[in-house]
Amino acid sequence: MTTTNTQDVDATVKQSIALAEAGCEIVRITAPNKNAARSLKEIQTKFRAAGFETPLVADIHFLPSAAMEAVEHVDKVRVNPGNYADNKKFATQEYTDAQYEEELQRLYTDFSPLVKRSKELGRAMRIGTNHGSLSDRIMNRYGDTPLGMVESALEFLRIAESHSYYNIILSMKASNPKVMIEAYRLLVDRMGDENMRYPLHLGVTEAGDGEDGRIKSAIGIGSLLMDGLGDTIRVSLTEDPVFEIPVADALARKIEANWNSPNPDPREADSIDPYGFQRRSIKTVELGSNKKVGIEEPPTVITRTSFNLSQSEELATALSEADSKLGDTPIEGLCIAVNAPDELQHIETAWNRINDCISFLALEIPQSIDLESLSRSLPKSKLPLALIRDSEDNDFNHYKRFLRICSDFDAIPIVGLRPDATDGICSEPADNLIVTLASSVHFQAPDHLAGAYRQLAETLKHWRNASPIWIRNTNTAKNEQPSFLNRLLDASILSGSLLCDGIGDLISIETESDLTRATKLTYNVLQGAGARISKTEFVACPSCGRTLFDLQSTTQRIRGKTGHLKGVKIAIMGCIVNGPGEMADADFGYVGGAPAKINLYVGKECVKYNIPQSEADERLIELIKEHDKWVDPEPIEA
Repeated sequence: MTTTNTQDVDATVKQSIALAEAGCEIVRITAPNKNAARSLKEIQTKFRAAGFETPLVADIHFLPSAAMEAVEHVDKVRVNPGNYADNKKFATQEYTDAQYEEELQRLYTDFSPLVKRSKELGRAMRIGTNHGSLSDRIMNRYGDTPLGMVESALEFLRIAESHSYYNIILSMKASNPKVMIEAYRLLVDRMGDENMRYPLHLGVTEAGDGEDGRIKSAIGIGSLLMDGLGDTIRVSLTEDPVFEIPVADALARKIEANWNSPNPDPREADSIDPYGFQRRSIKTVELGSNKKVGIEEPPTVITRTSFNLSQSEELATALSEADSKLGDTPIEGLCIAVNAPDELQHIETAWNRINDCISFLALEIPQSIDLESLSRSLPKSKLPLALIRDSEDNDFNHYKRFLRICSDFDAIPIVGLRPDATDGICSEPADNLIVTLASSVHFQAPDHLAGAYRQLAETLKHWRNASPIWIRNTNTAKNEQPSFLNRLLDASILSGSLLCDGIGDLISIETESDLTRATKLTYNVLQGAGARISKTEFVACPSCGRTLFDLQSTTQRIRGKTGHLKGVKIAIMGCIVNGPGEMADADFGYVGGAPAKINLYVGKECVKYNIPQSEADERLIELIKEHDKWVDPEPIEA
């Protein structure tokens, strides 16, 4: 989407060309009023004269008159059903059935002209619901919910179908990936009930910038694409829009590689509720004297290292350096691969060197080390030690005094298990057991790894086994450049989708050799999925022609001043279109109210109006302090 002022025709054409040259296949341009919509004619003419056939889309909010003008000049019109011809007062009102029907009739009158003209001209339309801008009518009957989002779109869709107009694509965007995933799934289900088959446009709106924005987008978009939902995508970043394209392209190529696999990995259905979040119930497992895994605990972070046990001095140095950089996001568990039996003799020495930096140690024991050698080498003293071994090794089950982590793709269930059948370690619940699947050292990962973990959870449920599950992000991608972006996308798609479905009690990202970077990325994925909050959460829109201040520099500036406020959620919005709604679960909001003027919010309530932008940062900090959410940043060591 362009970020220029639409009435600056040359600037908008220039940016549209830059986007098309970067690989963008659909360019969207805002039309906040009728004059801006008129500018689309000249933009379209100049863009085509420059030799580009990329479709242009007009983005419409609030004004049917702007939509009626825009439809004359572009290939597609996007309307937001939450504010198209709807006044948003966030008023509490109980609608009777008669009043609700009267509202729908008014909507029919206001929306039908655009539908009819789009049909006459052969234009496409996107009915794009935003979680943050549902109408009062929807909010009062369905609440600020995925169901409300779906019903908002269906109201418009039914009007379009009443005029035999079907050239439509739908979207269910939210800044919260959980909400976004649930809304799209529910939309598909509801369309099936009404015999509708419309394509989907996927996106996480207000995802933010940098690593966090890419992670949130990959969690929401990638999760749905991996399950076969989605036809167009937009990665929304608070950055130059050209930077969105490589992320979207990498994401699409990654998913297509799985879709086109010559060896598909079919799995059976599971019992996860796709329309609501509930964390999988697990038993509590002690990882050490001060660390445990349990239903009341956030997922545990494990970091894998390439050092072996005999390199304890080098490992201790590396952990100490990482510890000084990580602050409130520590390495909780360390995973080390044991390559030879003689390495086991160094366990106690290694632990004594590194135990100040971690809570427990997990050792990956290959099948080449026989259990007799393992037994002789294990320390007699009680350490917070976990042993990782293939679950088919039944004798391994006797090691009761150590935490056991069992890994095997063959543990995925066969449908129709007999009541008397066994299924490896999954049918033998134990107090000291954690289960995982992804160990690329020993096994060939299935194409749909998230599906494999879902089936693991289903197998455990079948056997009434409440053992925690460890999500391991390992090198499983095929024919890809080993870039940080690809590794970030892999981890976000796998771990993010599982966490949003309530699966995952330990998590490791093992594609990064740098301990600090791997650990930070793991925490960032957890935060993106809403599973563990370790820093300030920012909801920031990606900018467009409506934006009333420089979103990129403002976001970075506010992040610099408030980024230490763990657990505080701050929304930074360029204009009022989605502001109050997308801030539904934010603590504080910083919203463009007029040129060079900022409105400050607490939740959905605007508490400060038209503050000069030069004063707004400090006034925001004052507001945070007034609500007892402020702590002073720790001084940076020289």
